[in-house]
Amino acid sequence: MKCPYCHSDDCVKNGFNSSNTPKFLCKECRRQFVENPIQSRIPDETKELIDRLLLERISLAGIARVVGVSERWLQNYVNEKYNSVPLELKVMVKSTFSLAIECGELWSFVGNSDQKQWVWLAIDRDTREIVGVHIGDRSAKAAQAPWEPLPKDYQQYAISYTDFWEAYPSVFPEARHHAVGKGSGKTNHIERFNCTLRQRVSRLVRKTLSFSKIIENHIGAIFYFIHHYNATLRLKAESL
Repeated sequence: MKCPYCHSDDCVKNGFNSSNTPKFLCKECRRQFVENPIQSRIPDETKELIDRLLLERISLAGIARVVGVSERWLQNYVNEKYNSVPLELKVMVKSTFSLAIECGELWSFVGNSDQKQWVWLAIDRDTREIVGVHIGDRSAKAAQAPWEPLPKDYQQYAISYTDFWEAYPSVFPEARHHAVGKGSGKTNHIERFNCTLRQRVSRLVRKTLSFSKIIENHIGAIFYFIHHYNATLRLKAESL
């Protein structure tokens, strides 16, 4: 057995891949390979299944095992998908007379727990639609980020409920901003969504092994789920 990469014959057996094909390890270049590899096209049905599984709290290694694809192929597929996720939200048109949003943030990290990333969110109190998202640090500048992409109607008319984080008063108009405690019930919806986000996006689970290694995939995974979440709300609204 010769290594197809460096052509060394110092190779040993190294288990099996997801298709139960024997793998070999080259002791020279440390690469793994299979004998007579077969390049097979991944069916569209399999890709659609993967797209749905990415919306659940399942690691990429778990998805690869369930679907029967290689982790390398799956990682490349996910990289392309998350890079193509739009970072702008589609928001339903609403009356301006009763607009109200709840804002909150949740802690996450990329690479290791020292590289903190905060997910800033704004949710419509009436429709439960996510109308603002930003991922970054926990500073006044970062708090400005979810305000800027808000639809103009929200910026001009919406009442905003937040916690007492010091950055919020510098962002939201004083006349329409209310800093409240959790016991008030005014931020229950955003707190509940934060729990949903942690339950559905494995990268955000506390003490997870599925955390993001690169910031682009971290952002892509979060926006991918939020787009799906908002689309589901629109379908429900249209069916009423």
